[in-house]
Order: sequence, then structure tokens, then C-alpha cells
Amino acid sequence: MSDSDAALVARTLAGDLDAYAALMARYRDAFGRYALHMLGNREDAQEAMQDSFVRAYGALARCRDPERFAAWLFRIVVNRCRTARRRLLRHRRFDADLPHDVPSNGARPDAFEWRDEIARALSRLRPHYREAFLLRYVEELDYGEMSRVTGVKEPALRMRVKRASDQLRDLLRDLHAG
Repeated sequence: MSDSDAALVARTLAGDLDAYAALMARYRDAFGRYALHMLGNREDAQEAMQDSFVRAYGALARCRDPERFAAWLFRIVVNRCRTARRRLLRHRRFDADLPHDVPSNGARPDAFEWRDEIARALSRLRPHYREAFLLRYVEELDYGEMSRVTGVKEPALRMRVKRASDQLRDLLRDLHAG
């Protein structure tokens, strides 16, 4: 049986770096997937994740509710991705297409192609729409959790998810019509 987040936080604060490594391992894949979708390439996503983990470690004593460490850390990841995206746009290094090396997890080629089309369509959404859509349908957060993570009110998030869904539907329809 693995330790709870709160137990790992307490051990980390007591100086146990292995406990923090366990927390990083626990959340790296899920939050890394989010960072990849938000930033569009693995290198930038990995950099944002590393920065998030370093910042979280430095601020761990300020985590008011260690039982909700995942939500606290996720908010840091969301903010680091926002910052990284602004930096990328400022330096004109952002490529709107996601990389073609997204793992298919053994999916058939046609399923992989469909996933790639969805990833390209997601990359064409405005960042705040993409963020809301990913939080709702990929990370499966409810609107209350989304609001706590982003600092955006629930009605605005609902509208962003609806607009993202509408735009994705139109983008995917256009891809298949053309």
C-alpha cells in the first residue's frame, strides 16, 4: 500500500527526498500529458514540468492542505504552462502543430491518425479554450476543481468548454470534408 499524498508531504518536509521523488513519480505522467497538450512539444513540456516540481518543492511548506497536494501541484503546473506558452509566443518558437511522435499506445494506424488530427485541432484553439477543454475532458476535473486550479469562475469555464467543443467539432468536420 502506498503512502498518501499527505504522508509523503510530511516526510518530504522532514527531509526525506525519496518521499518527494514518489510524489513526482505519482503525478509526472498525468500532468506531463497536460503540459504536452498545452505547449505542443515534449522539450517545452518537460521543462515546464521540471520547473513546476522545483517550484512546488520550494513552496511545499505553504501547501495548506497536503491531502489535496495533487490539486495544489496541478495549479502550479497550469501556471507554469501559461508562463511557458507566453514565453514561447514572445520568442516566436511556438509551432502550432503537435509533434508526430506522440505515442500511440499500440493503437491501430487509423486510430493514431485520428488522435493526431485531434491533437492538431486542439493546438489551433485559443489557449484558454484549450486549457478548459483539457481540464474538463482529459484530466476529468469537475467545474469546481477547474475553478480552483485556474482561478476562473465556473460560468466562464463552462462557456470556454462549450466554445472549445464547438470549435473542435467545426475543425474536425473541416478536416474530414476537405
